[in-house]
Amino acid sequence: MPLVAHNKLPSFNRLRGEGIKVLAPDAAQHQDIRELHIGLLNMMPDAALSATERQFFRLIGESNPIAQFYVHPFTLSELPRSKKTEAHINQFYETFEQIKQQGLDALIITGANVLGPELSTQAFWKPLIEVADWAHENVTSTLCSCLATHAVLEFRYNQKRMPQADKKWGVFQHLVTDQSHPLVADINTRFDVPHSRWNDVSREQFEEAKLKVLGVGDDGCVHLATSEDGFRTIFFQGHPEYDTISLLKEYKREVLLYIEGLRNDYPPFPENYFDLKSSAILREYKSRVIASMSRSIDIPEFPENLLVQHLDNTWHDTAEGVVGNWVGLVYQLTHSDRMKPFMDDIDSNNPLNLK
Repeated sequence: MPLVAHNKLPSFNRLRGEGIKVLAPDAAQHQDIRELHIGLLNMMPDAALSATERQFFRLIGESNPIAQFYVHPFTLSELPRSKKTEAHINQFYETFEQIKQQGLDALIITGANVLGPELSTQAFWKPLIEVADWAHENVTSTLCSCLATHAVLEFRYNQKRMPQADKKWGVFQHLVTDQSHPLVADINTRFDVPHSRWNDVSREQFEEAKLKVLGVGDDGCVHLATSEDGFRTIFFQGHPEYDTISLLKEYKREVLLYIEGLRNDYPPFPENYFDLKSSAILREYKSRVIASMSRSIDIPEFPENLLVQHLDNTWHDTAEGVVGNWVGLVYQLTHSDRMKPFMDDIDSNNPLNLK
């Protein structure tokens, strides 16, 4: 059902332009549909902040026909921001204090960029723990994405992520490992997910923490898991929210870093992402870049426009299905006339009555 544009965040207009149903607040008041309030702790850097808003807003807006969605973005003041981004946040985002006062039905925590290998030394570490702990006690379910998953696994379950020799970067196939869980109901038993990370929490670590593993890659890498109760915390290691062009944008940034001398090697392709024609275009572009740099002449423009039309999206439908199931379960546990309030009537150790 629709997102509700409860403020003038520019992402709402962008989503309207894509065909996502977005209601103005006065129109929402005349709809005989219950509200669901979902927080978005957006920790992404400035360049990805607005895109991440749209990606998660889109998944929520497409997800379920039974509620009006009020999505409340907020961030952490400890994250470095430009003046332009600070102005955006001050105008359109809420504060954590406001979030706590009004309450939430569910929470999404995004990934973030970090400096150095240790999460516990990051400026956002303690504030992130504060938000996650508050949500654990006061929110029906929290969905953690990528780095947020690694952070929660470390501070709550003592499972520290491990650096990998090579970056896991591209689109990878996964298998549902527990088809009985309602979070994966009616999704493909095999599905794709984009990944972009240097670190990993292994399946053995998830299982040692007594977490429920629901989706694993062909290489054994866990993408989807839940807390031991089956629902209070949802873990993504990949990026199912990514747009079709997200990995292309990342690849372009890496190429530009190489051109600027900020990366030693020319970046490899994200795996399983570019088709044969796109790969040929990019190999030709690499040759032109290296030749131009050796001759100290102008670098040719990155051929982004030639590539966009050849990109496939093989993950969005499954992402929409999983998020739709998550939203539906949150709604059931918080709004159903057949149930009393979540914390009072439902076993908080097994809210979905999972076997």
